[in-house]
Amino acid sequence: MTEAARAAAADPAGQHSDEPVPTTPDGAACGQPVLDRLVALLDLERIEENIFRGVSPAESPTRVFGGQVAGQALVAAGRTVPAERKVHSLHAYFIRGGDPSIPIVYEVDRIRDGRSFTTRRVVAVQRGKAIFSLSASFQLPEQGLDHAVTMPEVPDPLTLPPFHELVAKYQDRLNVFARLPRPIDVRYVTEPAWVSRETGPRAAHNQVWMKADGRLPDDELLHVCLLAYASDMTLLDSVLARHGVYWGTDKVIGASLDHAMWFHRPFRADDWFLYDCESPNASGARGLATGRFFSRDGRLVATVVQEGLLRVIP
Repeated sequence: MTEAARAAAADPAGQHSDEPVPTTPDGAACGQPVLDRLVALLDLERIEENIFRGVSPAESPTRVFGGQVAGQALVAAGRTVPAERKVHSLHAYFIRGGDPSIPIVYEVDRIRDGRSFTTRRVVAVQRGKAIFSLSASFQLPEQGLDHAVTMPEVPDPLTLPPFHELVAKYQDRLNVFARLPRPIDVRYVTEPAWVSRETGPRAAHNQVWMKADGRLPDDELLHVCLLAYASDMTLLDSVLARHGVYWGTDKVIGASLDHAMWFHRPFRADDWFLYDCESPNASGARGLATGRFFSRDGRLVATVVQEGLLRVIP
């Protein structure tokens, strides 16, 4: 990773660059420059054969975004695997909150290199302590049985309002989230939780269209890592929406606990994909959420399951 790439990764909004960065009407950085900085964020620095280092954006919440550390850990695993072997699953645990002000070191353990499958384990470390662990499995492409569920009938993404229009009336309560740089274009199919909590009825599904806000290189692992990044953006919203509460508008303390993904078919993260999420259970201050990614032409490309800590303070 070059010094220029590290600087771009640490400065996703481009506030220290001469390059003009487009913004949405509410002032959030967006477009190709912001996407390029996310790509740079995933371009880890190799320290040793199985050790990598990543950084966080300058504009970060108080903890490292879970999708970022998952995407970077998957990059670290993929850098130790032959390119012809494709990632088909990952299982991860969020152990401690990450500090965005210091680098994250990713240590890769080469668990197994079989004839068809390769397994890697990655531990993300800050200040000598593990903050995240991931196991990922890679497979040589094979032919076999093929079936999938049907994509729900939803409006086309280009007929739906952009994110900045949805948050316009709620800037005073959602400003922490609304003003962060937006490398991912998000279009809500169902009403977002911060709206449905007031208008009702509360939908059983949380559905959004997403795509990388620009064009990505033809690197299949990068597209998978971008999907892993995006998968943590709205997943737990499906739990909160069932109860009419939301981050910022209510006193909600939350964190991802574990995260699993299965990748079924090839896709491009810079094309539109539908993220269809629902929550089958919430109990014990934890909420379980499941999600399915569909390409715009209706193919099921990935499945996600996550449990999160969710404490709602009256």
